[in-house]
Amino acid sequence: GGDHLYIPVEQLSMIKKYIGREGSKPTLTKLGTSSWQKTKERVKAKVKELSEKLIKLYSEREASIGFEFLPDTCDQVLFEAGFPYEETKDQMAAIEAVKRDMESSRPMDRLICGDVGYGKTEVALRASFKAVQSGKQVCYLAPTTILTRQHYHTFVSRMSDFGIRVELLNRFTSRKVTKKILHDLEFGTVDILIGTHRVLSDDVKFKDLGLLITDEEQRFGVLHKEKIKEMKVNVDSIMLTATPIPRTLQMSLVGIKELSLIETPPKNRYPVQTYVTPRHDSLIKEAIERELLRDGQVFYLYNYTDDIADKAYEISKLVPDAKVCYAHGKMDKNDLEEIIQDFIDHKYNVLVSTTIIETGIDIPEANTLIIHDADRLGLSQLYQIRGRVGRSDKIAYAYLMYEPRKVLTTDAEKRLEAIKEFTELGSGFKIAMRDLSIRGAGDLLGSSQSGFIDSVGLETYMEILNDTIKEIKGEKKEEIKIDVTKPMPIIADRYIPDNYEIPESIKIEVHKKIAGIKTREDFNKVYGEIKDRFGAVNEALETYMYERLFYTLVVKAHIENVEIKPRFVKMNISEEASKKANGELIYKEAYRRSQDFTLTYKNSKIYIVLKLDNYPRGTWLKLMCEYLEAII
Repeated sequence: GGDHLYIPVEQLSMIKKYIGREGSKPTLTKLGTSSWQKTKERVKAKVKELSEKLIKLYSEREASIGFEFLPDTCDQVLFEAGFPYEETKDQMAAIEAVKRDMESSRPMDRLICGDVGYGKTEVALRASFKAVQSGKQVCYLAPTTILTRQHYHTFVSRMSDFGIRVELLNRFTSRKVTKKILHDLEFGTVDILIGTHRVLSDDVKFKDLGLLITDEEQRFGVLHKEKIKEMKVNVDSIMLTATPIPRTLQMSLVGIKELSLIETPPKNRYPVQTYVTPRHDSLIKEAIERELLRDGQVFYLYNYTDDIADKAYEISKLVPDAKVCYAHGKMDKNDLEEIIQDFIDHKYNVLVSTTIIETGIDIPEANTLIIHDADRLGLSQLYQIRGRVGRSDKIAYAYLMYEPRKVLTTDAEKRLEAIKEFTELGSGFKIAMRDLSIRGAGDLLGSSQSGFIDSVGLETYMEILNDTIKEIKGEKKEEIKIDVTKPMPIIADRYIPDNYEIPESIKIEVHKKIAGIKTREDFNKVYGEIKDRFGAVNEALETYMYERLFYTLVVKAHIENVEIKPRFVKMNISEEASKKANGELIYKEAYRRSQDFTLTYKNSKIYIVLKLDNYPRGTWLKLMCEYLEAII
C-alpha cells in the first residue's frame, strides 16, 4: 500500500535480498500485521522437521565409532615423496585435515573443493595409501568411464611399487575380469577399487571397506546417491569436487560436512581467457588455426550425437590443416577409447565431442575450447568443461558461443556472464555460490522445500536453516545486539562518501557488510574488500567501520554505558562483570597503550575514561578497539 519502513543504518543486516525461483513473486505483507511472522514460523516448523531427519542421519555418523587409522608410516613418507610437484599451501592443509579426520574415532565426512588441476587427486591418493596401510579397502567412485580409467592409471603408477593392488570396474570391464575382481574383493585381496556407479551394484561386496572417495557426486543420480549414503554410515568419506552442488555446499556451510578449500593455483598456471560471443565461422577458423600454429589441440563441444559426424566434417572443410576426430557416449566402448587415446597421442588435433569431456580428460596440450551452444549448459557444467583447457603453462582460450540471432534468456545470460567474470584461478567455490543465487532455491534439503523458500526468499530461508540446525545441535546462537532502547552516541558519519562512485544498490551492500562487523577478522575482511573494489578507504569510512567494531566490543566487554564528550570518552563495566573481571589485566592494558587512560573503581563498577585532547575526531576509536579486544 505504498507504506515505508525506515531502518537505522546499524540495523541494515535485517534487510535481505529476495531470491526465489525464476518467475516466483513474493507476497507482500501489510505493516503492523503478523502475517510475515506467521510465514516465517511456518517455514521454521517445516525446516525443523526436515533438519531433524538430516541431523539424525549425521548424528548417527557422529555417534558411530569409526575406525582409527594408523599414524603415518615410513612407507607413507616414501609414497608422498614420489609426488612429482611441489604441494601448494591449501593442498597441504587439506591433506593434513584428512589425515587428522582419519586418525580420529569419528567417521570422516569431508568435502574437498578445488579447481580442476589443483591437486585434489593427490589428496585422495595419500588418503587411500593411508587406508591400505591400516589394512582397510578403498572404494573410489567417479561418474564417467574415461575418468575412472585415468584415475586407475594414476593410482597404479603411484602404488605398484608398494605392492598395493588396484582394480578398475566399469562398463568396459569384461565379464570374466569382473567376476575375478568381485571374488578377490570379497576375500580382501583387492586393496583399491576404482569404478563408475557399477561399483554400487548389489554384487559388489567389500571384505573390509574403510574409505569411500566420491568424485563429482553431483553427476550421480538420486538412487546412486542414496546407495552412497548407505555405504557411508560408518566408513570414512571424502567428496572431491571443482564446483560443489549448492545442496552439498549448503551442508558444508552450515557445518554438517567438513569443508577444505584448495584455492592456491599450482606454479606456472594461467587463467583461461574466456570470450562470450555469437557463433561465426570466421572466428572458429581463426581460433583453431591460432592453436594449431603453436602445435596445440582443440576441443569443439557439440552436444548433438545425431549429426556430430557432419559437424566434424564441416570443421575439417573450414580448417583444411586440422586433423579432426569426433567422440560421444553412444559410441562402441572400444572405438571411444581408441579415439580418445589417438587424440592423447596427437594423431588428431581437433576433437569434436559431446559433454563426455566434462570431467577427467587430462590433455595438457589441449588449450583452446570452443562451445557450440554455450547458453544451453548449466553454470557448473560450463565451468567444468572450461577446466579441460589451461592445464599446462600455456595461456588457454575458451570461446562460449551461441546462435547469432538468438535472444538469450535472462538465466542463460547470467550464467555466461558469471563464467566470463570468474576467469581467475580457483573460482570453483565462487561459481557454486553464484550458481546458488542464479538457480535460487534449488533442492537444499528435499524437493518439498522450494515452496517455502519462495515464500521467504533464499537468504531468510538460509538464516532460518542455520539457526534451526544450531538449535537442534544444542549450540547457542551468538547474538551481539546493540540496545536500541538506549541509543549509543553517534561517532561517525554513517554514509558512504560520494567520492566512491558506486550505485545505490552497491552502497546498501557495503552498509550491510559494515553492519555485519562483529570481530577484528570481519573488520579486516570488509576493509580489504572495499579497498580492493573501490580504492583507498578514506578516514570517514574507516571511522564508520571502527564505530561498528567498537560497539560490538562494548557489548562483549559488558559495558553498560558509553558517554562521549568533546574532551573525553567515559564508560563503565556492569557491576556483575566488574566483580568477575581481571582488574590487573584491565589496568595494565590501558596504561600500556596510552597515558590518556584513567581507570577508577567506585560503586562496585570499573570506570574507564580516555582523554581526547591528543586525538582528532574519531581517531581514538582504533585505540579503544585494540584496548577492548585485549581485555575481553
